[in-house]
Amino acid sequence: MADDSKSDERAVIGSYVAVGDSFTEGVGDPGPDGAFVGWADRLAVLLADRRPEGDFTYTNLAVRGKLLDQIVADQVPQAVGLKPDLVSFCAGGNDIIRPGTDPDEVAERFERAVAALAAAAGTVLVTTGFDTRRVPVLKHLRGKIATYNGHVRAVADRYGCPVLDLWSLRSVQDRRAWDTDRLHLSPEGHTRVALRAGQALGLPVPADPEQPWPPLPPRGTLDIRRDDVQWAREHLVPWIGRRLRGESSGDHVIAKGTLSADDIRMRIAPVA
Repeated sequence: MADDSKSDERAVIGSYVAVGDSFTEGVGDPGPDGAFVGWADRLAVLLADRRPEGDFTYTNLAVRGKLLDQIVADQVPQAVGLKPDLVSFCAGGNDIIRPGTDPDEVAERFERAVAALAAAAGTVLVTTGFDTRRVPVLKHLRGKIATYNGHVRAVADRYGCPVLDLWSLRSVQDRRAWDTDRLHLSPEGHTRVALRAGQALGLPVPADPEQPWPPLPPRGTLDIRRDDVQWAREHLVPWIGRRLRGESSGDHVIAKGTLSADDIRMRIAPVA
């Protein structure tokens, strides 16, 4: 059963380690230098704001394209060694979208990683997958993702983990929450997820992640078709090509590592 006493620990988080793939690395949310920011970095700033200056440490180990076993082998031991007050663990999504994978089996491996993290960290924040009903290349996997989400919630119950519920975050159903590749969040999308993560940890947040978007002018069929063709040429075809070649977008990417809250603030300001 969940330990309610952990809610008090979350209010005094002094160290945070982010573990995961492109979602946690922040793909789709570029800073002024082109390097990605993302929801985890933005959450780190919210946490640092609650601590005395210089009394907070943050490390982002996430790398785009990584499968669950790669994350467990490369990132989880580093997170365990750091013994942080908080770990965010988002993994398994890249496994689930691969043909032939079994969400029940992926969830078993996910739980073993959560057990290892929970033994070393004060709090382990886990995340569900997004509702993909409006994502062209992933909407057929909606049932599979929902099954995996059910497992994630069950694991969270067993280990007393707060849950960053992305499936129920209605505001990210708006296309403005997504990057042009339609697979990763935009800066505003990452911001809303960071706010929802803060809520999941029981923290006061500066804005409502479900704040309504401003209305958009209607788009005609021709505009939609033109966008779809451009998206397929620029993003879908290269994505399929990497899959056929057995390549990952993160093959040559190095994790961000330790970042200061001040560095993140400077990189967020020009794009906020």
